[in-house]
Amino acid sequence: MKRTQEDSHIGDPIVDSETLQLRIKELGQVISKDFGDKTPLLIGVLKGAFMFMSDLAKSITVPVEFDFMAISSYGNATKSSGVVRILKDLDTDIVGRDVIVVEDIIESGLTLQYLLRNLKARGPSSVTICTLLLKRGLQRTDLQVDYVGFEIPADFVVGYGLDVAELYRNLPFIARYIEDPEF
Repeated sequence: MKRTQEDSHIGDPIVDSETLQLRIKELGQVISKDFGDKTPLLIGVLKGAFMFMSDLAKSITVPVEFDFMAISSYGNATKSSGVVRILKDLDTDIVGRDVIVVEDIIESGLTLQYLLRNLKARGPSSVTICTLLLKRGLQRTDLQVDYVGFEIPADFVVGYGLDVAELYRNLPFIARYIEDPEF
């Protein structure tokens, strides 16, 4: 696969753009079937999930509504700080709603666990999780993840919404990030 951006920090793609789009369509079909006559509220976790949520929503055939939260445990680093901060809260009341949390990636699961506790305290009818990426073997919590796009190795990845210090989100594929490339 040819890279769209020459950068020594971008490794080989883990998931190419065609494979991404095919899997997202499949997830949309399953979610549409599972939610049938309901109108779920998709809650995108910003900023990483924005591209995934956009394409996922287009693949869902039942009516959906959108809202967004921004949470941070990384800052500009490639490792989580362990401190979770809500940077943007919901605009929508979720009492009695069927909520689908749309995540870009789940690693340890600690940030998502915090978010789920926060959301469940607001009285939704149901909360399900849809993540594009699940890093194998890093989970430190027992989360029930309802929809998973891809399980990937524990490498740090960028592209398709995922970043390092706000860079690389615009890549149409997901690739390994090479922190200290050898020249």
